[in-house]
Amino acid sequence: MDYLDAFSGFAAGLDIRASPAPVREQLGWILADTVAAIVGGSAEPELRALAGKHRASGSATLPGLGRTCDADAAALLNGTAGTFLEMDEGNRFSRGHPAVHVIPAALALCEQRGAGADLFLSAVLTGYEVGSRLGAASRLRGAMHPHGTWGTVGAAASCARVAELGPKAMREAINIASSLTTATSKQTMLDGGLVRNVYAGLSNRNGLLALQLAESGFSGERDGLASVFGKVVSEHFDTAELTRGMGTQWHVLQNYFKLHSCCRFNHGTLDALDQIAAREPLPAPHQVQQVLVRTYHLAAELDGKAPHNTLAAKFSVPFAVATRIVHGSSALASFSWDAVRDPAVQALAQKVEVREDPSMSARLPLERPARVEIRCTDGRVLAGEVGVNRGDDALPYSHAELRAKFLDLTGRVWPQAHAGRVLDATLALCGDAASLAAWTHLLREPPR
Repeated sequence: MDYLDAFSGFAAGLDIRASPAPVREQLGWILADTVAAIVGGSAEPELRALAGKHRASGSATLPGLGRTCDADAAALLNGTAGTFLEMDEGNRFSRGHPAVHVIPAALALCEQRGAGADLFLSAVLTGYEVGSRLGAASRLRGAMHPHGTWGTVGAAASCARVAELGPKAMREAINIASSLTTATSKQTMLDGGLVRNVYAGLSNRNGLLALQLAESGFSGERDGLASVFGKVVSEHFDTAELTRGMGTQWHVLQNYFKLHSCCRFNHGTLDALDQIAAREPLPAPHQVQQVLVRTYHLAAELDGKAPHNTLAAKFSVPFAVATRIVHGSSALASFSWDAVRDPAVQALAQKVEVREDPSMSARLPLERPARVEIRCTDGRVLAGEVGVNRGDDALPYSHAELRAKFLDLTGRVWPQAHAGRVLDATLALCGDAASLAAWTHLLREPPR
């Protein structure tokens, strides 16, 4: 048995009811967090315009839009909506966002086939573990965006689990999906190219396609993972990392959640600002002479000082610093169009310098460090430094904070009372033998 046989057998055999209680509980919060990101993102005008181009037919739910469509379109639209606000969960070891790449595909297929809650959750767990492990085992080329790459294989594994494929057929679906990854560009996030938001949607739709091809008799390479992730999109592929601790070391327990409404690479800097603010009030914008940020190389790349839209703002350390100081928050409203156009934020962003500290880069992936120094016009220097980011498994947010985030994001679309019912029902899915149909009925609540 080679590594891919072992990996495919692991994926084919995952069962939510046989998994440890902490895995089930964490998966519930991951599912809730992803639903909130999808519902919040559904309010964006570009997403609603795209959804309007798809017929309101089929059995697959579009949470936040109050309607259904066919499974392929739902996988695309929900995956796209979930990344619009840059609030979806992620995993520091895979260096990406596993859940949003698999949940829309698994949900759409389960609704199409009338599957129950246990099979849906088993599929989500399968897709998360497959996608995140593959991300951890490979090193994408520096110019690539992680969305739309290994997430496609995670989505395909999730769909294959819904279809209850055995190990051999699971391997074929994984091999097929390897060839359906997207040539993504990191530059889109720096330029504010909204096409970047579609990458996760494509992974979900192509995961469904991989299953359709496998069930139709199509085949992939003999070892698509080693080929695509060892030679094409990256030149590093570690099979030992892929299979390490299967069934005992769970990637879902090593995820992170986000409260700062921006790229994870900004979070160390924002945590350091929060650290300063916990000691004393941050200076007013006119009192700031300069802000110096030292951080790891991935964050140091986000040094644009004049983002032209909300997406580019979410991938700018200078903007994140400026809007946090000006607005006193790093939540959703601080990365809105109003914030992007705010003259005070624009002016302060010009005073922020971002530099790589090689010693900080060496601390990845266990830490994502940053040091912030605010040099004031009166000569004061305010400094803060962090290693582990808040929201990581090593420094988690409380359930109360995650609940507040859920209500905030879904509140863009639903009344708070309904949002609270959805959250409770989502968490109950992983704890009880709940009805998937009853849960999706709640997700179909029309936008107010």
